[in-house]
Amino acid sequence: MPCRPLFARAARGVAGALLLLTTACSLFTSEEAPPPAPAPGAKLVLQPAAYADLPGWQADRVVEAVPAILRSCDKMLRQTSGVAGKPQDWNAPCSALKNLPPGNEAMARAALERWFQPWRATDNGNPEGLFTGYYEAELRGSRTRHGRYTVPLYRRPPDLVMVDLGEFRDSLKGQRIAGRVTDGKLKPYEDRRRIDAGALTGKGLELVWLDDAIDAFFLHIQGSGRVVLEEGGEVRVAYDGQNGWPYVAIGRQMAADGKLDRDAVTMQSIRAWLAANPAQAQATMEGNPSYVFFRALEGDGPLGAQGVALIPGRSLAVDHTYVPYGLPVWLDVTDPEDGDKRLSRLMVAQDTGGAIQGPVRGDVFWGHGREAESRAGVMKSRGGYWLLLPRTVTPANIAAGPGPSS
Repeated sequence: MPCRPLFARAARGVAGALLLLTTACSLFTSEEAPPPAPAPGAKLVLQPAAYADLPGWQADRVVEAVPAILRSCDKMLRQTSGVAGKPQDWNAPCSALKNLPPGNEAMARAALERWFQPWRATDNGNPEGLFTGYYEAELRGSRTRHGRYTVPLYRRPPDLVMVDLGEFRDSLKGQRIAGRVTDGKLKPYEDRRRIDAGALTGKGLELVWLDDAIDAFFLHIQGSGRVVLEEGGEVRVAYDGQNGWPYVAIGRQMAADGKLDRDAVTMQSIRAWLAANPAQAQATMEGNPSYVFFRALEGDGPLGAQGVALIPGRSLAVDHTYVPYGLPVWLDVTDPEDGDKRLSRLMVAQDTGGAIQGPVRGDVFWGHGREAESRAGVMKSRGGYWLLLPRTVTPANIAAGPGPSS
């Protein structure tokens, strides 16, 4: 899935350079375009709703989402930012869910309805958006470079600076850039083409070496995976930053170039074409300048951007500019395997991604293995979602990004 962007406050040495900004684009030359800002006018507008308005609410086994909610509760009860409410707003809802008898569907539904108020999420009144899927990939690798293991996964470079411009000017809220500081100025970081050509070679950033460049490319999109090591054992890797360049879906360009049929663009068809056309594969992958950096994980995983272990079919990646982590979300979209049916279920906003942009946009985590890969690969569903806020929290309390309104 998507790439997993992280946003950190700029170091003090960078702040002075950023104060020279008049627009986000002023730091970039014409040859080095900046990452895109959110769509002009995009704004999360929340409309109050009733549970009777949620399609399929009575049909889902909502109790199966309770473990995901409780994992996020651990974070919400310790947060100090006030985003999506304060710990006291979450005390009673989380306590009620924690004390449920295991597997009791009726009591889980009653607790959710008592403690959470549904709000229909729209983009300035438009409730429909795109929903895709992602999974935890399995790859082959080695701790050292040798033989067929020649494709590096890099750790996050120490000179990579990721900046939320809204921290410096209200007029730039929701706009983000990344780069490195050179001569007191923030410059664009290397793109995929330059990194693949060796821009980071010799810097000691190699986390692990893979045996397949196509696998590595899709790992950048998915954001997390398991690497089975030649030496024995495995290592879980997860997103730890991105180079600041815009995520470009290469399938769209491949269709425009006649490499793929426009109606048959899926992860599987893209992968098959790249494997069958090795002479063109590298240049085609370089059409996506976004590049992801990784870290090793220990314990349960994969971890989402909220810092909790994801649960297949219940964890959702969202645009954190608009939707705070930890919120239960009622999803209603076309079923990716049968367009005449609906996929309606309770999920939790626990992750994000570079391709996940906009107030009504999501990425469903399907888990690990071939079935999860297949589900993720075909999912391009239209639909929307409702945010479930603790009843003591109003839309005005959501401070994730360009403020929501009701």
